[in-house]
Amino acid sequence: MTVTSSLIEDAKNENVIERRINDFSKKDLDQLKELFLEYSKELGIDLSFQGFQEECNNILLKYSPAVGGDAILLYDGSEAAGCVALRKIDHDTCEMKRLFVRTKFRSKKFGYQLASSIIKIAKELGYKSLKLDTLSSLTSAIRLYKSLGFFTTDPYIYNPIEEAEFYELKL
Repeated sequence: MTVTSSLIEDAKNENVIERRINDFSKKDLDQLKELFLEYSKELGIDLSFQGFQEECNNILLKYSPAVGGDAILLYDGSEAAGCVALRKIDHDTCEMKRLFVRTKFRSKKFGYQLASSIIKIAKELGYKSLKLDTLSSLTSAIRLYKSLGFFTTDPYIYNPIEEAEFYELKL
């Protein structure tokens, strides 16, 4: 596989690399799965209603460009710092999934960087709307989404979690 990553300088002049799913090595896929599992553990919620285990075992089937999706793995130096994924809902609509940054990297604005990058990809893929669901307790994430222009919307998928909130961004 050819690796075509973008090199970005963060505020502290450390090398940060974003790698997209088409450029993932086996190690990158393993890193993404590990981040997904950390994300789930941190939420403390059983995500089986979303088919989470199957998703982790078949990341390429769920998020590859061949099915209208994508995923980004962000490295700070050689360490995987965070991730985000995109999946197709329908011809005009996609969904942001699994935005996650490891705790020790959260002061570096990587959540903003990942969300901004996946929004750009959604636009490039021709989607007109980007949706997401989150939990009301994730106040930092909600602040981030609102700062990027997301607004509350009606539920668009099944989510049995009482504190689930739904957001949308018109692209």
